[in-house]
Amino acid sequence: MSHPFGPELLVESQGAVRIVTLNRPEAMNATNGPLHGALIAVWPYLAADPDARAVVLTGAGRAFSAGGDLQHFVELWNDRPARQHEIDGAGKLLQAMLEFPLPVVAAVNGAAVGLGCSLAAASDIVLIAETAFVADPHVGIGLTAADGGAPTWPLLMGMLKAKEYLLTSERIPAAVAVELGLANRVVPDADLMAEAMKLAQKLAASPPQAVQSTKRALNMHMKRAIAGVLEYALLEEFHSFDTPEHQALVRSFLERGAAAKAAKAAESA
Repeated sequence: MSHPFGPELLVESQGAVRIVTLNRPEAMNATNGPLHGALIAVWPYLAADPDARAVVLTGAGRAFSAGGDLQHFVELWNDRPARQHEIDGAGKLLQAMLEFPLPVVAAVNGAAVGLGCSLAAASDIVLIAETAFVADPHVGIGLTAADGGAPTWPLLMGMLKAKEYLLTSERIPAAVAVELGLANRVVPDADLMAEAMKLAQKLAASPPQAVQSTKRALNMHMKRAIAGVLEYALLEEFHSFDTPEHQALVRSFLERGAAAKAAKAAESA
């Protein structure tokens, strides 16, 4: 199946199941501009596929998605139109997933951080590998938790737990993610894609009108709950990029990453 999304996002067909793979493994599938745009556009594209009945969403390599690309954040500091485009896109992505009619099985094969965690939270069934974890580190890098955690986590895990994990940016191991309600079950790493495909094929073989209308009814709860919250949080995230705390934290992360790469290169020299 050919598709218009370029190398950053792959779409493959196995019968009535479409496998959507975030494909920047060298960056742990962190979202740059092209990948973010592809993630918004892929849902209406798949909804128009008359032969599709279910989707598996996963990441290439060792991560599901490490969230936003920090170097890309630096580019957004002084380019406010690009930043607004990115913030608007975050809202569009969540809305597109909630409107998407087919069932989505997330196969969380590794770190699901920031936007990666949001993608999992907006999916319909989440299988998570034993070695994977989820985290929403927005606050930890000085940004408002907007498109995923703040609107959706209280519905999945309860308000007090959502506050704890969003305000501390703490990592959530796979088993804890299941206990909290961020994932359905833990699967051995080697079995993850097989289990996700088995589940997606079962959903694809079910009566499509019944599956899709039931999903739509269930998502009405989430759409009503996030109305207003999403708009406010995205506006505040836009302003977060201007704060000195955010910019200092990102510079620090980038400097540490550069130092670690230099040390590794020196060791191998």
